Formats: sequence, C-alpha cells, structure tokens
Amino acid sequence: MRNLSRLGAISATLAALTLPATAAQATPGGSGVTAKIIARTTVGTTDYILREITIPPGQGTGWHYHDGTLYGFVKQGTLSHFDASCASDGVYAKGSSLTEPAGADHVHIGVNRGSTDIVLDVLYVLPHGAPFAQDAPDPGCDFE
Repeated sequence: MRNLSRLGAISATLAALTLPATAAQATPGGSGVTAKIIARTTVGTTDYILREITIPPGQGTGWHYHDGTLYGFVKQGTLSHFDASCASDGVYAKGSSLTEPAGADHVHIGVNRGSTDIVLDVLYVLPHGAPFAQDAPDPGCDFE
C-alpha cells in the first residue's frame, strides 16, 4: 500500500512538473546502466511502473521507443537526449522533468555526457504487458 501511495504522489508530481520534451530509459543500455522497479500497479488495461534508472558517465540508453507515455524526473546529473534525426531535443539537468510520447515515430536515445551518474525517476504508463522499451536501429549519428 505504501508503494501505491508513493506511486500516486510521484505520478501527480511528475504530471504537474512535465515540460514539453523527451527522455528516459531503454534497452539495450550501455555498460553499467541499471534500473530498479520502485512500484508497479495495473489499472484496467494500463500498467503504471515507477523505476529508478542510473546511467554512468559516457553511457546511454540505446536507441529505442515506448508503447506508452513516460514521465521522468532528473534526480542527479544531466541527461542529453537525441531524436532519430540525430538532433538534440533536450538537455535535462538535475531537477528537470521530461516526457516521452508513445510510438515508433518517437525513436530516441538518452546519453550521459557528464562526469557523474545520471539518476532518473521514470513513470511508465504502458499498455498492460508491454515491455519497458522497444529496440530501434541506430540511425548512424556521428556522436556515438
């Protein structure tokens, strides 16, 4: 019950803080990228999953997209985010919030270009049973 209360509080906070932008977790991530589930619940046909994701310096999430919307909050570090055209679509410092829309037309990667770990709290709002992320081909950006 406590986890559900925490999920509700964080969901409300993330929704209130959401800025138009994108970023978060993916598969396959770079070496040392980790994620742990903090809370999980299903309401009807929707899964709500709160995860804490850590991205070490020099690593990234891997190119991916999501089947549902994600809401993130940067607890530590600075996340650099790029879309499939290789353009930067946001740099998110500690205290920033971000949103990733659903769908294969929203392929992206999150990268840690800093010298400290990035720590994100990410709320996944997914169709029931959907994976956290869908792998996408590397578009061949020159920054990788």
